[in-house]
Amino acid sequence: MATHELYAMDPGDPLWQVPAGGAARFSWEYDDHRARLLALYQKGKDKQWDAVKRIDWGLDVDPYDPLGTPDESLALHGTRHWDRMTDRDKGELRHHVAAWQFSQFLHGEQGAMVCAARIVEAAPDLDAKFYSATQTMDEARHAELYGRFLHDKLGTVYPINTDLRALLGDTLRDSRWDMAYLGMQVLIEGLALAAFGLIRDTTDKPLPQQILAYVMQDEARHVAFGRMALRDYYRQLSDAELREREEFVIEGCYLMRDRLRGVEVLENFGIPKAEAEEYCEQSQFLHMFRKLLFSRIVPCVKDIGLWGERLQRAYVDMGVLELGDSNLDLLMNQDEELAERLDQQRFAAEEAARTGEVDEAIAEGAAGA
Repeated sequence: MATHELYAMDPGDPLWQVPAGGAARFSWEYDDHRARLLALYQKGKDKQWDAVKRIDWGLDVDPYDPLGTPDESLALHGTRHWDRMTDRDKGELRHHVAAWQFSQFLHGEQGAMVCAARIVEAAPDLDAKFYSATQTMDEARHAELYGRFLHDKLGTVYPINTDLRALLGDTLRDSRWDMAYLGMQVLIEGLALAAFGLIRDTTDKPLPQQILAYVMQDEARHVAFGRMALRDYYRQLSDAELREREEFVIEGCYLMRDRLRGVEVLENFGIPKAEAEEYCEQSQFLHMFRKLLFSRIVPCVKDIGLWGERLQRAYVDMGVLELGDSNLDLLMNQDEELAERLDQQRFAAEEAARTGEVDEAIAEGAAGA
């Protein structure tokens, strides 16, 4: 079935064309590279994996509770609409919330793939081009598996959120090569990591847990790449140039803060937009979620050298300034370890099952003898 037939709302024109400026840069220096980035490039090569083989697609997914979503996390919980809903209605709501979340993940990963390809084209240094080439493949794999989950397991897709679309468009239209890093590696990837992590750590459903854990293992490298490249480059910029980047971050963070509300889902259930926005804004879960969303972005922005007074005031307004002191390296290491631990558990269980089958066959043969 074509994706267009699965959209819960009209996505509009199936092709979005973003006019892009900037130069394609070639480097004829093939030896003088930064060791840290080349080490990350080697890790990117070593950690490639196949979404068809590593993910256990045979696992069943309950379409009415695909993520194990608690009632309290749904914006309609406790409202007059919730009181009138049947259990089937609530299951439909959970289905659409999960479809909306994973649809935004899918659209974001396609955006990340395009931005990574742009970095290959525009970055002035060959080591950055090398790593971005591996990231482009990573993002293609992520889009592949999110698309498969939506098609094969949920059967519902939502259009790209308008705020995510706006940030992607701003990132791609900017001719400065570092803005693809800043918009994608720091803002969109940083926010995605936090959103993935919240679901990964709270779901009791094995298939989405696998998908998110393995994607996050890749994304941890991507954010590390953006930090290294931008930290080096931003040391060379003037105060005026840094302020321009900070303005971009401020605008992007406000867009991202408003991105993951899911108002479209409530509208799809017949609730007027203004009322749906009010329910979302009153949700205590959303307030907590928003703060968690910036747990990866704020320390990264501070680390790369964008920490001017106006930017700090914006983070005070969002209530996330204190996150600048978070240990980003610790979070990234945990992402790596969780994916490796999940692999060990899965392979140990499979090995035990195979051993059991062999023992059973031996016992049956002995009995027959």
